[in-house]
Amino acid sequence: MNTDSASIGLDTTDSDPATSALRTSAAQARSAELEELILSNPERFRVLTGDRPTGRLHLGHYFGTLHNRVRLQDLGTEIFLIIADYQVLTDRDVADNLTAHVEELVLDYLAIGIDPARSTIFTHSAVPALNQLMLPFLSLVSVAELNRNPTVKEEIAHSRQSAVSGLMYTYPVHQAADILFCKGNLVPVGQDQLPHLELARTIARRFNDRYGDGTRLFPEPEALLSSAPLLLGTDGSKMSKSRRNAVALAATADETARLLKGAKTDSERHITYDPANRPEVSSLLLLASLCQNRHPHQVADDIGSAGAAALKKIVIEAVNDYLAPIRARRADYAEDRSHLRRVLREGNERAGAVADATLAEVRTAMNSHY
Repeated sequence: MNTDSASIGLDTTDSDPATSALRTSAAQARSAELEELILSNPERFRVLTGDRPTGRLHLGHYFGTLHNRVRLQDLGTEIFLIIADYQVLTDRDVADNLTAHVEELVLDYLAIGIDPARSTIFTHSAVPALNQLMLPFLSLVSVAELNRNPTVKEEIAHSRQSAVSGLMYTYPVHQAADILFCKGNLVPVGQDQLPHLELARTIARRFNDRYGDGTRLFPEPEALLSSAPLLLGTDGSKMSKSRRNAVALAATADETARLLKGAKTDSERHITYDPANRPEVSSLLLLASLCQNRHPHQVADDIGSAGAAALKKIVIEAVNDYLAPIRARRADYAEDRSHLRRVLREGNERAGAVADATLAEVRTAMNSHY
C-alpha cells in the first residue's frame, strides 16, 4: 500500500508568506505527479479524508472534495472516510445535535456515490485505538511547534469557545493519528491544510527514526492538492456552513431557487467571467459551468446582456438538474435510518480492526507490548 514519499522539504510551522508560497508550489508539482501514479496504479494508495459533523454538506464541499473522493474510489483507491466527531469540540464548547449531524453526513456520502463496500466510513469516537495513538505522537512534537502551526493559529483566532481548549493545540497531532492509524499515504487537502499534513509527515518520520529499528512502520503521507476552484457563498464571502450562505446538498429545489435568487451580483448588466474584477458574478458562472460540464466563458456568452436575473435563472436550473439524482438517492436512503447505522457500525468495525493492528505494532516498536 505504501508509496515512496518525496519530501516537500519545508518547515511545517513557518508561516512566512514566501515559504508558504514555495510549499504550495512544491505540493502542486507533486500532486500532478501523484495524479499520474493514481491513474497507472490506484491500488498502491490508501486515502484518508473526512469531515467534521457540524452541519449539512453543501455545493462548495461537493465540487471542492466530495466528487473527487468518489472519483478515487471508482478508480480503485482504498478510501478511509472519517467523521471527525471528537474534532467538533476543537472550536466549540459543546457538540450540538451530534447524532443528527453524523447521520446527515452518512446520507450525503451515500447519495453522492460513496460505496460502503469499497470505502470505510467511520467515526472518531468509535475507534479507541486511533485516539490512543495520539499519546505517543504528542511526545514526538514540541509545544513550540504546535504554537507556530499557522492553521492552529487561525483556528484559535476564529474559535467559538469561551476559552481555547487543550484539544485545539493537539488538533494537528490528532489529525496525524487519523492519517497514520490506517497507514494512509495520500491525503486530499486544500493548501491551507498543508501545515497539518507536514506535521503528520514529521511525526511519521520521527517515530520511524526513534522506534523503527531500521524499518519504516509509518509512511510519510503525501498531499493531493485539489484543483477545484473556489465557489463563493450567496453573500459573496467564503461558502461556509456557519455563515448560512451555502446551498446544501439536501436542500429542496425550491430552497435552492430561493437561496440563489438572493445571491449577490453587481450592477453591470452584461455578464462576463472575470474572477478578479467580478468575483460574485464569476462564482455563479463557475457553479453553472461545473453543473453543465462547460467553460464559464461559454455560460457567460449565452447570457450576454440579459443581466443578473437571467444568470440566476440559468444557475438555478443547472444546479437543480445536477442535484436531482443525488437528492433522489438521498431521499431513498433517508427512509431507512437503520441502514445508516449499519453502515457506520460496519465501518467502525473495519476501522477498529485496522487501528488495533497498528497500535499493536506501535506497542511492539516501543517495547510496551506486555
